[in-house]
Amino acid sequence: MSQKNIVVVGAGFAGVAATKRLAKRFKKNEDVTITLIDRHPYQTYMTELHEVAGGRVEPDAIQFDLQRLFSRKKNVKLVTDNVLDIDHDKNIVKTENDSYSFDYLILGMGGEPNDFGTPGVKDHAFTLWSMEDAIKIREHIESTVAEASTVRDDAKRKAMLTFTVCGSGFTGIEMVGELADWKDRLAKDHKVDPDEISLIVVEAIPTILNMISRKNAEKAERYMEKRGIKILKSSPIVKVAPDHIELKSGEKIPTHTLIWTAGVKANSDTEDFGLEKARANRLVANEYMEAEGYDDVYVIGDLVYYVEEDGAPTPQIVQAAEQTGHTAAENIAAAIEGTEKHKHESNYQGFMVSIGSTYGVAELMGKYNLSGFFAILVKHLVNLLYFFEIRSGYYAVQYVFHEFFHIRDKRNIFRGHLSRYGNVLWSVPLRVFFGSMWLVEGLKKAFGLFGSESWFTDRVALPFSWLQDATSGASPAAETAAADPVFGLSYVYGEEPMMILKEAPGWFEAIMEFMIPNTDIALIFQKVMTLVEIGVGLALIFGLFTWLVSALTIALVASFTLSGMFYWVNIWFVFVALSLMNGSGRAFGLDYYAIPWIQKVAGNWWYGKTKPVYKQK
Repeated sequence: MSQKNIVVVGAGFAGVAATKRLAKRFKKNEDVTITLIDRHPYQTYMTELHEVAGGRVEPDAIQFDLQRLFSRKKNVKLVTDNVLDIDHDKNIVKTENDSYSFDYLILGMGGEPNDFGTPGVKDHAFTLWSMEDAIKIREHIESTVAEASTVRDDAKRKAMLTFTVCGSGFTGIEMVGELADWKDRLAKDHKVDPDEISLIVVEAIPTILNMISRKNAEKAERYMEKRGIKILKSSPIVKVAPDHIELKSGEKIPTHTLIWTAGVKANSDTEDFGLEKARANRLVANEYMEAEGYDDVYVIGDLVYYVEEDGAPTPQIVQAAEQTGHTAAENIAAAIEGTEKHKHESNYQGFMVSIGSTYGVAELMGKYNLSGFFAILVKHLVNLLYFFEIRSGYYAVQYVFHEFFHIRDKRNIFRGHLSRYGNVLWSVPLRVFFGSMWLVEGLKKAFGLFGSESWFTDRVALPFSWLQDATSGASPAAETAAADPVFGLSYVYGEEPMMILKEAPGWFEAIMEFMIPNTDIALIFQKVMTLVEIGVGLALIFGLFTWLVSALTIALVASFTLSGMFYWVNIWFVFVALSLMNGSGRAFGLDYYAIPWIQKVAGNWWYGKTKPVYKQK
């Protein structure tokens, strides 16, 4: 087979999905190369831009480095550049800095805000369609509230503290929900009355959230009104000024902040690509996602205009973006391999919208309706599923940290209960004490301290009857082994300590019979366990690998319990271990140095060192 070059333009949901699918399909075919071009060296998780704009998470929470995403895809070349033109006669993609020949081209450049020609939007409104947009909104809101805190003119201050969102689709509603969560923090930081901060949603048509059922939309509307959000329906905006907006009714709303989320059109960079356009300049494609009139150019994501079976064009949502990306990838593979092409089949599993961090509404598979906690939980699960679809465990873990642990002001589904921002300094004494208990226990067994017999001499503790029978009469220590548990740190004064299990369950005993078939191995196992206890103690005392060691202590307690050799009075070991898994090794512990170093080394090994854009070839 001759060399085949596939060029994918745009690293959004659609472009990444297509590139991943192609890279996997041709991972053993050196004749196929894939070039992914985007103006940014990262993918932006577009559906969470409102979290950045609303001050909930930092920008890096929704930026996924393309070098990390494709580090193991040796057949994928990453290019950070702006695409300027496409030469269809010569099959060349022209960028600002280079040009790339292609046999197959996928256009997934996404969309951009549509202002419908409304006067003043470009000059005085904010859009929410990129990371730059989100950061700009965030900085503007913070600076506006800070400035308003010093303004004595009531009317001007009210206008400055009125934040307006145009559009009641998912983006607009999620944006105003974040502002509702952020309002109290903004007021506290800048010493303004939170009741003076007004939030308004302006919608041109009589209904909101038209992608979901009226029942769920009404739930969302009631919740927003309860949060103090004002919703103006049937109120088209006809003009935007620096300090107010004007409605079609003639009403003027004083505001210094209008966030425009009212519509989407195709990326304007594609206007001169010579491809057939439809509504909102989206590029027309057939059922194979081939651009109209071309069999080597494919269009995917928000950019594509393909009429589905219900007569409506493919919606501009994540599910559609990924599915159109997969369709294009499969049909390019079919063209290269000479197999039958596949028609696009959409399969939308549901729709979800969050209104702040703790409430949302969701419709799943057309029959399940959720609201509140469970709707937000499903949204998080869907987001996590995305990372597994693109094979990025790293960013799945990062998502969990950003959304559940690195959260301030109770702005997550668990209302801050999982926040890692608590001071772990106060767990240091507990960590050292806990480690000391393990160390002392290990030293007792190793060297016969505090009146104990040494396990490194003639002592053997064998909990199972079959082993006890085998050693009966061998030595006084062996004969009394069953009465002296392996792990017994503390007794209750005046009471006989109670075992959790008096004897090992049969299934566990069978496993141990296989692992420890004779006395010699039992003695070795016993000594190894003693060294493990000493190692656990030292690691906890010095705060090294605290999370893993704490997890190990729980496993050891479970093992000792199943062996019939652990007291109820020592069950506190489990709960202390759980509490120390909160990062306690980073306060006056070696984890402060070790964990970041390991993350760096492991990251460089698995993903390779990220290179500056200007050094990428």
